[in-house]
Amino acid sequence: MDQNNFLENNTNDSFIRILEESIKNNNHLALNNELLTIIKDFFVKQTYHSRKKNSSNPFNKYGRKCFSQSDEDGITFEIIKRLNIKKGSYAEFGVGDGMENNTLLLASLGWRGFWVGGEDLVFEHPSDKRFAYTKEWITLDNIIEICKKNMRKMNIKNLDVISLDLDGNDFHFCESLLKNDLCPKLFIVEYNSKFFPPIKFVMQYDKYHNWQLDDYYGASLESFNTLFESYNYKLVCCNSHTGTNAFFVKKEYLKYFKEVPDCIDEIFMEPNFDLACKFGHFSSSKVINQIMNHTP
Repeated sequence: MDQNNFLENNTNDSFIRILEESIKNNNHLALNNELLTIIKDFFVKQTYHSRKKNSSNPFNKYGRKCFSQSDEDGITFEIIKRLNIKKGSYAEFGVGDGMENNTLLLASLGWRGFWVGGEDLVFEHPSDKRFAYTKEWITLDNIIEICKKNMRKMNIKNLDVISLDLDGNDFHFCESLLKNDLCPKLFIVEYNSKFFPPIKFVMQYDKYHNWQLDDYYGASLESFNTLFESYNYKLVCCNSHTGTNAFFVKKEYLKYFKEVPDCIDEIFMEPNFDLACKFGHFSSSKVINQIMNHTP
C-alpha cells in the first residue's frame, strides 16, 4: 500500500498506533521528510473535517474550496444559490496576486466585478465591463471613490457581494462602505478569531498599517456583528477550516437561512491556521487567465 492510500484508509487512532509500532520495530516505514509532510497534511485535513462535522451551525457543511484560501467558496456558492443570484456583481478588497481569493468563484460563474489591492496580478486581465482591477493602497480617504468609480465604469448600480480582507483596518473600511450605502446582499469579512464572543476588539485606524503576522489586526466577530446588525445584516456562517471569514446576509433574506442559529456563540469558529498542504493539484495562473479573459 502506498503512503497516500495508507493515510486515507486509517483513522487518527489506528494511524498513530501503526506508526508507533513501525518506529519501535524499525521497519520499512521510514520517517523521512516526505512522509512527515504527508503526516502533517493528513492530520490537518482530519482536523478540518472534524471542525466542519462538529460545528453547531448546520450551514458549515457547505464549505468547499475551489479558488478560495480554504472552504469559503462552498459557503459563498450556497448563499448566492439561496438568494437566487444568477450573474450578479461583486467587489473584493485585498486579493493578493489574484491566484486565491473569495470572488474568483463568482468570476468563473460569469459575474462581473472589480478587485482592489496593492499587488500586481499574475495574469493578464481585461479592462472591460466584466472585470476591472485597481492597484492602489486602500485608505479611508479613497475606498469610497475607488468603489464608486469602478461601479460607474462597469455600470453597476448595486453590488451583490463584497469581500474584504486587508489584514488591518477592515472594520473601519466596512463601516465606511456601509455608511455610504454600499450594502450588498452578502458581505464577507475577515475577523480576528483570537477574540471570541462576547469580546469586543477593533484595531485603531492606521492608514499606514502593515500586518506583522501578529494578533494586532482587524476586529473581533462580536464587534463586526454589532456593526452589521446596525445595518440590518445577520451573521449566517464562519468558515470551518481556518475560522477567519464571516458571512453576513441582509436580514430581508433570512427566510432562506432558517437552520442558522440565532446565537453568535454557535456560529463563531475558533482560529485554525494550519492549512492543508495540498488541496488537489497546484493552482495555475493559466486557469485564472482563461477565466478572467473568457467572454461568456
